[in-house]
Amino acid sequence: MTQPAFDEHHPPRADLISDCVHCGFCLPTCPTYTLWGEEMDSPRGRIHLMKQGLDGEPLSPAMAGHFDACLGCMACVTACPSGVRYDRLIADTRAQVERRHPRTRRERALRSAIFALFPYPRRLRLLRGPLRAYQASGLRRLVARTGLLARLAPTLATLESLAPRLGRDVPLPDRIAPLGRRRATVGMLAGCVQRAFFPEVNAATARVLAAEGCEVVVVPERQGCCGALSGHSGREEEARRFARDLIDAFGGPDAGIDYFVVNAAGCGSALKEYGELLRDDPEYADRATAFAAKVRDLAELLVEIGPVAPRHPLPLTVAYHDACHLAHAQGVRAQPRALLRGIPGLELREIADPELCCGSAGIWNVLNPGPAAQLGERKARDVLATGAQLLVTANPGCLMQVAAALPRVGGGVALAHTAQLLDASLRGLPAERLLGGRTVSRHVP
Repeated sequence: MTQPAFDEHHPPRADLISDCVHCGFCLPTCPTYTLWGEEMDSPRGRIHLMKQGLDGEPLSPAMAGHFDACLGCMACVTACPSGVRYDRLIADTRAQVERRHPRTRRERALRSAIFALFPYPRRLRLLRGPLRAYQASGLRRLVARTGLLARLAPTLATLESLAPRLGRDVPLPDRIAPLGRRRATVGMLAGCVQRAFFPEVNAATARVLAAEGCEVVVVPERQGCCGALSGHSGREEEARRFARDLIDAFGGPDAGIDYFVVNAAGCGSALKEYGELLRDDPEYADRATAFAAKVRDLAELLVEIGPVAPRHPLPLTVAYHDACHLAHAQGVRAQPRALLRGIPGLELREIADPELCCGSAGIWNVLNPGPAAQLGERKARDVLATGAQLLVTANPGCLMQVAAALPRVGGGVALAHTAQLLDASLRGLPAERLLGGRTVSRHVP
C-alpha cells in the first residue's frame, strides 16, 4: 500500500496552506521560478504539492525534488499580500522530506560529509592551515586556469571557489569590557564558518559593540553551532541538539545577558525560531522562547539602543546587499542602511532586484552548483552595475558566493561585512584599508 507523503509529526498545516490564493505575486521574487519558469518550482506550486501530500499523495522523487530545489530565501514571504507563512510550511515540509524520502547513495554521502564538517567550528578551523598553504602556493590560480576541477568534480570545484582568502586568526577572549558606561550585556554568537574563515568580522563586531557601551560575552570554547544549517535542511533532531547546547551556554539565569547578538543572517533567523524548533520539548520550550526573544542582529541592536560612539569619515561608494535571511526572514532592512548612512562621507547605492537571492542559501550552492552559479553571476553583474567601490552585506555565505561569482563575470570589487565598515569608521581607519583587504575579489589571471 502506498504511504502518504507526510506522517503525523508536524506536517505542513492545512490552515496555512489554505491562506495561499495562488495570486502569483511570489513568482518574480522566487529564484528557482526565475531560473526555470516551472510552476512547481515556485512557492505557490510547492504549496499545491503540500496540499496534495496532505490529501494522501505519496512523496515521489519528483515531489521531493521540488521541495529540495527551494532555496528557503523567503522572498515570497515578503512579497505575499495574503501573509502566507511559507517559511513555516517549507520548514515542516523539509523535515518530512528528510525523514521519509530515500535519497540516493551519492546524495546521502554528500549530505553526510557536509553535516559532518560545516556545523563544527573546531573541524573547520583544522582546514585553515592546509587552505592557507594551498592559497599561498599558487595552486589556486593553476586550478582556475585549467578548469579541470569544475569538469571532474563540480561540487569540489564549488567549495574551492567559495573558500575565502584567509588572513590571520583573531581569537576572542571570553569577555570584552565596554568602552565607557556599560549600557547592556550582550552574548555574541561566534558562529561556525564566521569563526573559522572570517574571524576578523567577529573581532570587528566585538569592537563595535564595546565602543557602543556593551559588555560582550563570547565564551568561544563553550558555544558550538546554532543549528541553522541543520534546521534549514530539515534535520530537526540535529538542530534541536545544537539549540539546546547554545541555550545551556547563554540562556541560563546566571548568564545575565540582555541581548544575544548575531552577525550572520542565516544564524540569526534560526535563533529567532528556537521557540518553534523546541516547542515539543517540555524542558526547553519556555527557555527557548525566552532566549529567542533576546536575539538581535548586530544592526538591529545598534539601532535599538541608539549609536553613541563618534563616527569618522569613510569616503567610499558602497552597495548594500540584503542577505535573504536578514531582509525576508527577519525583516531587518532599514537598520543596516541607517547605520551605513550614519558614516560621514559614505555614499550608499542600491542594487537592482534586491529581493532575488544570490544563490548561496546555506548549503544550496554546494548541492546545486550550476543554478547557484547562475544566480551568483546575476547578482555580481547587478553589483558591478552600481559602480560602487565596496559591496557590503551581513552574511558570510553571501560574501563567499558573490566573491566567487565576480571573476566569472569579469569584474572585481572589494567586499566587507557591515561590522567591518562600522569598526573602521569608529576607529578612524583609512578607507583604503577596506578597499585593499583580503576580501577583495579580482579576476584570476
